[in-house]
Amino acid sequence: MRLKELINRLPGSFYKLLLAFTFLLFLLGVIRIFSFSSHRSADDELYRKYFKDNYRIFSINIPNDLNFCGELVPIQDFEVRERIDREFLVNTYWQSQTVLFAKRANRWFPIIVPILKRNGIPEDFKFLALVESGFTYNVSSKGAAGFWQFIPGTAQNYGLTVTEEIDERYHVEKSTEAACKLLNDAHAQFNNWTLAAAAFNLGINGLIRQLERQRGTSYYDLLLNEETARYVFRILALKEILSHPREYGFVFRKKDLYPPIPTKSIMVDSSITNLANFAIQVGINYKLLKYFNPWLRTDQLTNTDKKPFFIKLPIGSVNNYDDLINSSENEKTPPAIPVTPDSLPEL
Repeated sequence: MRLKELINRLPGSFYKLLLAFTFLLFLLGVIRIFSFSSHRSADDELYRKYFKDNYRIFSINIPNDLNFCGELVPIQDFEVRERIDREFLVNTYWQSQTVLFAKRANRWFPIIVPILKRNGIPEDFKFLALVESGFTYNVSSKGAAGFWQFIPGTAQNYGLTVTEEIDERYHVEKSTEAACKLLNDAHAQFNNWTLAAAAFNLGINGLIRQLERQRGTSYYDLLLNEETARYVFRILALKEILSHPREYGFVFRKKDLYPPIPTKSIMVDSSITNLANFAIQVGINYKLLKYFNPWLRTDQLTNTDKKPFFIKLPIGSVNNYDDLINSSENEKTPPAIPVTPDSLPEL
């Protein structure tokens, strides 16, 4: 039976009631849709107002006296200014990376800076090592390794041993000494620390070729490959941000920074057939032995020539992080990165 015929057989009062009920459902649906739309509209408007009133992303203020090793940066040059602006923005707003840089720098700057000073290298070059590696032991696509990212040939030219078992590019003190020799050679060639920094990345001969080809006299006037073109600017940005962290929105307490770990060295002039066993014999484990001596690249040390090697060991236990922090706080050396008291005063 058709629906229309069925409805026609219904009593008149029931038919009217059915129509009224149907109309009521339709009206409630319309009201609900309108109410939901209005609610969402009000909610979106409230969110937009909150976002507008509270969320801020600032452009970065670049200091007019920005310099590297006392050599002023020509930031009035529009192209130079925009390149430095890029690095300030990247390193300010890539917060996780910059925070990690600051934490690691607090551990390694105290080891690197005295070596730089002893070799007549300006302290600003500690930021070059940070830019090169982030104080990690990653290996580049070109085979560069260590905090100073030496390729094997350059490392060996500056006195570092690079073999399957021993790779002194990973030896912080020795690789820093080698970096100082390279930088002094570059400065002797160019009589300019900014060009010396660029040469560390591009190579002394490579930079000489570019200066001659472009008839240039300054790093800031050269057209270089992407990596070298950004290189000094990245150093400059990190130097400024980590030297004045609060001005760029970074707040560090001393306990937030990775503490320097005191070590001692023991001399070994014979072969070690099993470094894991050796680690247990000296009171640590294999992991810690490799952490403090990453230049040991395998699980043994072959030393048929009886050459003296100095292996670092931590002084005392390193199993309690609070003790390491407290030990660091008791030392006279201040943190490598400016810190804020735990009370965190208002900005």
